[in-house]
Amino acid sequence: MLAANTKTSNKLSSRAEVVEALMTMLGALDRQFPAGSSHFSLGNTCAHYSADIAEMEGLSRALWGMFPLMAAGESVPFSDKYLTAIKIGTDPQSDGYWGETQPYDQRLVEMAAYGLGLSLMQDKLLESFTPRERENLHRWLNQITDAQMPDSNWNYFAIMVQLGFKRAGLPWDAAAIERRFTLMEAYYLGDGWYSDGPGRPKDYYISMAFHFYGLIYATLNADDDPTRAATLRDRAHLFAQDFIYLSAAGGESVPFGRSLTYRFAMVAFWSAVAFAELDVFSPGVVKGLVLRHLRWWLEQPIFDRDGILTLGFAYPNLAFCEDYNSPGSPYWALKVFLMLALPDDHAFWQAEELPLPALSEKHAIPHAQQILQHSEHSQHVVMLTSGQLELNNYVNTEAKYTKFAYSSRFGFTIERGRFGIKHAACDSMLLLSEGDDYYRGRRACEEVVVNDDFIASRWSPWHDVHVRTWLIPCGEWHVRVHHIDSARHLDSVEGGFAVMKAPHQHIHTDGKTGCLVQAKNGTSAIVSLSAALTRDGDCIITPPNSSIMFAECAAIPVLTGKIPPGEHWLYCAVRAGADEGGFTDAIPFVQHENNALTVRHPALANDMIITL
Repeated sequence: MLAANTKTSNKLSSRAEVVEALMTMLGALDRQFPAGSSHFSLGNTCAHYSADIAEMEGLSRALWGMFPLMAAGESVPFSDKYLTAIKIGTDPQSDGYWGETQPYDQRLVEMAAYGLGLSLMQDKLLESFTPRERENLHRWLNQITDAQMPDSNWNYFAIMVQLGFKRAGLPWDAAAIERRFTLMEAYYLGDGWYSDGPGRPKDYYISMAFHFYGLIYATLNADDDPTRAATLRDRAHLFAQDFIYLSAAGGESVPFGRSLTYRFAMVAFWSAVAFAELDVFSPGVVKGLVLRHLRWWLEQPIFDRDGILTLGFAYPNLAFCEDYNSPGSPYWALKVFLMLALPDDHAFWQAEELPLPALSEKHAIPHAQQILQHSEHSQHVVMLTSGQLELNNYVNTEAKYTKFAYSSRFGFTIERGRFGIKHAACDSMLLLSEGDDYYRGRRACEEVVVNDDFIASRWSPWHDVHVRTWLIPCGEWHVRVHHIDSARHLDSVEGGFAVMKAPHQHIHTDGKTGCLVQAKNGTSAIVSLSAALTRDGDCIITPPNSSIMFAECAAIPVLTGKIPPGEHWLYCAVRAGADEGGFTDAIPFVQHENNALTVRHPALANDMIITL
């Protein structure tokens, strides 16, 4: 059993070892699954939907791992319990009936798993179903056809159900598929990128939803819909060229945005790439991306003592979760096991696992408003970002979307309270207050510009305080430049990356001031490059469970200072890594003259000159 704080000896190199890992997870669920039931409980925490729906959700999400195994002809010891549950859950005469759905219903989300099962196994999934049981399943799933849902990746849930109907020989609605694809076409941005609905973020839903389902559709319906299948494959190919930059050499991915409690789903896209045999990277490279990611996760304390996936990210953390996270929600992670539908003799499983290909030290993704930085040998990946805004304002939206930078090694912190800087999640943010210890930072951006050398954004924490920010990658550092036009007297706190609590050191070198923290999990530094306004180096210690990567208190090196009314410029350099080498030498040089910014650093072939 993969329980909390238990390191697995499973090397996850072969298909058999991946199957073993999945079966261990499914076995833990089975012990919570009463025979003859249509749902099971995994805990007593609550989502914004009822407990019975949450219990149906947990059962349904297990099927993302089980159906690919069954499609490959694997013997799954507990599959009969799930098939019985489906029969009971879709029978309106049963006490275990899953019920009639409402607009925006969570049960609509879970229907996609049944669409996958029908799509992969066709009528074989229904071999044990009587004609009435088939009718019950079809009628229950068919509620999604015209259901009112968010205009987002949810449209794919209806497509997956219709695809399943078609491939299993059940009545299906071609017009419903067209209608849903048309809705999603409205938020295709180009170069393989979507937003998750009109005006919504570009986060992991683009990989684990749009392209994941799109590649399933393109693979299983290519003969009947060849033009759309080709388009979906072409877009996934383009997307892959960018998405690979979110992966670190050790298997970690950059945590960013909401729904991170789905964990392994971060790389479900690569599993779909393997399933679709998309010719983008070699099978060995794709295999390495997925398996290193799984190995990394199975070294984290993400399972409870019963082997059940917990809510949280790299450890159990309810403070981190969204209001749609129930105890069974994390099992969307099992989407990564789509690759198990491929037999052992498939080229993907037979390929030698390969490391990341050679990647540029920096890679701009204009549609996602991001620049990815890869340190030496890609052991650490930093995402510089413009600050997207999730319009639903889920808990900790600012922390998950609007920081200046996100790290594969250090993640980010979340707010633990509204008063006081130690609760304010100041890592990778410039926070401002009027001397009352209530802080505001970047939330919505009024303007964003992205190119290969920098990201610029304009934001206003108050109606009479306006900030323009430039984020400039510079080797293993990044430089931040802020122009502040304020009608208020402000206190400022600007943070570097959060590491585990440790003593801090003040930096005084070549007229630069700052703070460095050398911790058990790495070193983090922030250095002021400003001359006009004095900022002092300091360290903020956050409460436990603030970081999404570790439960201990976090230490955040910061710069603090007073900002009087008027126009002012602030400059700083930020870096974090596995050790302290290079943190107090080779600090970027910044010069601002005549509306031009010059950045100089040994990592840059030439001086970078930016017109401000």
